Amino acid sequence: MTTFPASPMTALIDAHVRYDLAESTSPPLTVGDLASGEELAGLTLGYGTSRGDPELRELIAAATGVRADQVLVTAGAIDAMFLVAQATVEPGEQAVLVSPCFPPARTVPEALGATVDVARASFDDGYRLPVAAIAGLLSARTKLVSLASPQNPSGVLLREAELRDMLSAVRERSPQAVVLVDETYRFSGYAESPVPPSAAALSPHVVTCGSVSKAHGAPGLRIGWLTVTDPDLYERLREAKFQSAIAGANVDEFLAARVLARQSAILASRGAFLAEQLATLRKWSADHGVEMVVPDAGALCCLRVPAGVDVDGFYARLADLEVRVGRGSWFGESDRVFRVGFGHLPADDFRAALERLGTALIGGNPSTGQAGTR
Repeated sequence: MTTFPASPMTALIDAHVRYDLAESTSPPLTVGDLASGEELAGLTLGYGTSRGDPELRELIAAATGVRADQVLVTAGAIDAMFLVAQATVEPGEQAVLVSPCFPPARTVPEALGATVDVARASFDDGYRLPVAAIAGLLSARTKLVSLASPQNPSGVLLREAELRDMLSAVRERSPQAVVLVDETYRFSGYAESPVPPSAAALSPHVVTCGSVSKAHGAPGLRIGWLTVTDPDLYERLREAKFQSAIAGANVDEFLAARVLARQSAILASRGAFLAEQLATLRKWSADHGVEMVVPDAGALCCLRVPAGVDVDGFYARLADLEVRVGRGSWFGESDRVFRVGFGHLPADDFRAALERLGTALIGGNPSTGQAGTR
């Protein structure tokens, strides 16, 4: 029987708090931003296709550097991750992942019976990809290697040289392995920063996933995708999608195509907003003596509770102050580290939340009246 452990991250959608710094989305779009009522009224509610809407796949392909017939539309990136795990690992086979990470990257292959081995990235090393550690875990039993770029929870991008070195190790030691690169936050840049290239076309071993949830502000559409350049694997994944869901919702796919068709304008406004929010957070971090790993992209990053602050007391005070952050243990990290999402709240609320965050830290070191430093 496949079972999943209880996830504290369900609170992000099931439990409201006044100041939510745990959420990692940008401001949400509305249906009115994308289509008129007349356009929606004319949509038929028949079945779509197992591959996904052709226009939507063309738009995804153009943004990832692959062909439209190498794109499979899924119910969000999390469904994409599940399909890949289901298609690649069987009980007793090995999956290798980098931690900290989005929890389902670990819990899904574990629930499917795979042995999961973890290469740890370090806060002190800026969460750089631990290529040597990954290579040391690879074997003929390895069927899945799971990465993210930008990483969740840190927002750190993988360098192309790191990916190429890792892919070389995979080809040598685990020739049957699929390398899944989660690119959910790839479009969440800051101000004028260019969108980094996708890993989709680097190798037939590579499968990428993404969605319109985070950067574009449309998580309610539940639209994600896979890019798969190996035709046999693509067909296995398409069949798995059909067997589990038949097809996606054509209303969602229609609206997602509208999102991607207007991507430049949507991302420009969000990029400017995220740049301002990140600047506010960096100033707060410096003023309070709190270490942070500065992200490359994404509306999220990692900070670390200063030495001398009682960690459990810090989280208890945050709860009393109606502030939520993403605890490090959600992602396989120490609870001294926490994830802050800086794109979800309006600017005034974000500053108010940071003031309360500072209060929770100061309360942790009453002898000095300020947060400790490293």
